[in-house]
Amino acid sequence: MASMSQSSLHQHFNAVTKASPLQYIKAIRLHRAQHLLSDSQLSVSEAAWEAGYQSLSQFSREYKRLFGDVPSRAVGSVVD
Repeated sequence: MASMSQSSLHQHFNAVTKASPLQYIKAIRLHRAQHLLSDSQLSVSEAAWEAGYQSLSQFSREYKRLFGDVPSRAVGSVVD
């Protein structure tokens, strides 16, 4: 569809986003979960599920890696 090889697409994508497609999608999902946790009454497991995670432990690890804190601290907080 993009009229380029997969490796070329990855190089162009990385040049624009400074991330691989997988890293970019993961960050979008984690930011969505952070938004859900801060703006709704969802539990951590519900927010993880809504963001596309099937493993709560994987979600928690990746959330802490990106935001530097556990997801439960984002529940009900206001995030910019």
